[in-house]
Amino acid sequence: MKAYVFPGQGAQFPGMGKNLYDSSPIAMELFEKANSLLDFRITDLMFGGTDEDLKQTRVTQPAVFLHSTIIAASQSETIKPGMVAGHSLGEFSALVATGALSFEDGLMLVAKRAAAMQLACESTPSTMAAIIGLDDKLVEDACAGIDSIVVPANYNCPGQIVISGTNEGVEKAVEILKSLGARMAVKLAVGGAFHSPLMEPARLELEKAIMNTGFKQPVCPIYQNFTGKPSTDPEVIKSSLISQLTSPVLWTQTIRNMIADGAVSFTEVGPGNVLQGLIRKISRDVTADSAS
Repeated sequence: MKAYVFPGQGAQFPGMGKNLYDSSPIAMELFEKANSLLDFRITDLMFGGTDEDLKQTRVTQPAVFLHSTIIAASQSETIKPGMVAGHSLGEFSALVATGALSFEDGLMLVAKRAAAMQLACESTPSTMAAIIGLDDKLVEDACAGIDSIVVPANYNCPGQIVISGTNEGVEKAVEILKSLGARMAVKLAVGGAFHSPLMEPARLELEKAIMNTGFKQPVCPIYQNFTGKPSTDPEVIKSSLISQLTSPVLWTQTIRNMIADGAVSFTEVGPGNVLQGLIRKISRDVTADSAS
């Protein structure tokens, strides 16, 4: 079975989407619709902005969402998924691509999510760090033993976890995990502690927006970050989307469940190729390519 996966924040790059805009009438129409819906011309920043411009959460999230959903819309004749998943922000792209959310509703939810996460980041100094080369349980136990907020945030592939929390908590965890033999334990250049309890204010804001948005049943199962399991029930999907902000992204578990349920090939829809690399590390028995 063919599976499609959608990337999250961090996949952005200067110039992203310009070739789509120039070559596809559908893409041009959707980009201009986004410009009119948002309170700024996002195409100016995507096509002509710098790395720094694109790193702003309020820009990054809608930019990556637009790139993914516009590729899916432009290639709707060939993109026919049997199952989908999205990494963090990518869940919203996946829901639009499968018809569970309209393009307009998806974009407005992503914009509200980004703004709420930006505010949460500004209220508490916080960060994230990549930990490579340790067993999941070792990382979990180390975080649990620290007297400041720090938690596993992304289970990306075997031996690769991202942790998230206060500056103090992450710094302590990095030192401990280095002493336990981590091959790499390094802080990331991010605005705050995504997928941690510090995102609770953003979760509350997003919950209001999601509960006021109409969701339909997707054309195929979506495997969600919160559980790693498939759903086609709009109420379950909404609940998991809300919980996702303060809970870890169970990407390893998600991909393993998709493979167990029959996925033999994965196509990444959107900027970059990070998810392809993670999928190959999770299983060598499947293929992974790109629709970008």
